[in-house]
Amino acid sequence: MTDDVLLKVEDLKLYFRTTKGVLRAVDGVGFELKRDRAMVVVGESGCGKTSLARAILRLLPRNVHTYSGHVYLDGLEVMALSEEQFRRQVRWVKMSFVPQAAMNALNPVVRVRDQVAEPLLVHNRVKSKEEAVKRVEEALRLVGVPLDFMQRYAFELSGGMRQRVIIAMALVTRPPLVVLDEPTSALDVLTQANIMNSLKTIRKELALTYILITHDISTSSELANESMVMYAGQVVERSHAGGFYRTPFHPYSKKLMASVPTLRGDKELEFIPGQPPSLINPPEGCRFAPRCPERFSKCDQEPPAVTLADGRVVKCWLYSGRAQ
Repeated sequence: MTDDVLLKVEDLKLYFRTTKGVLRAVDGVGFELKRDRAMVVVGESGCGKTSLARAILRLLPRNVHTYSGHVYLDGLEVMALSEEQFRRQVRWVKMSFVPQAAMNALNPVVRVRDQVAEPLLVHNRVKSKEEAVKRVEEALRLVGVPLDFMQRYAFELSGGMRQRVIIAMALVTRPPLVVLDEPTSALDVLTQANIMNSLKTIRKELALTYILITHDISTSSELANESMVMYAGQVVERSHAGGFYRTPFHPYSKKLMASVPTLRGDKELEFIPGQPPSLINPPEGCRFAPRCPERFSKCDQEPPAVTLADGRVVKCWLYSGRAQ
């Protein structure tokens, strides 16, 4: 692991027990993320994006069946830490989380000031309450929340302001890595654009590293340096964002991009036939094969993750002869 790599994930698996069987939400995911970069994770609903974030942050429900692999953060193997060590040394200190549904993430009977200050106080990141208030003010200014909102409650804020408060909570401890799960979901288009612009500015000012989880490909293009496409619990393509948005390689990635409207030119939008497979009983071989227009006989076998000359990684038999 080189010094410029902040996060390295190897063969990460997160399976859940259900009444119908074991659900393979994250199934052998691996990737590296360099410092001061923003990686967008895209894919259909149910493909494992949020489960991947929770696996990295160890925010696990009670019905976990399998949780294994390796997660290195700034050279530290965080999977080897106990829950108490992880809570004290890593969560909110070295990496923080912006969840979906901001209203549900905020306590309705605690003022904004106290909620944003909580990570600082719990993790002893400040020496006094006055210093905590100063740090809260800095965080709120960064995300564009007026300081007179500090005394308000969550129900007194708009959806966009609540989302900004959640982002301020994630930034107040100044962690090097921030994981954002659908940070602009359920917001109007103008508010989405404003929050994405704020996130872009904040990343440059604080030299942060982002993992942005979203199904909104067009919005994510504003922020991303790297892209990762997930399908049925697995990563099917990783590349620089420019390459992905211009010329996706994996058949699933191509279909995703073909479904996105453009501002210029006439484009006939496409759709992906069928539906995502069950993660309890996924198909043998390539999991996208039942829906893939380029399927051939070899797709009945598990495809390799092929690294191409430009550094792009594609999990597809179509590229097995083009490995670097």
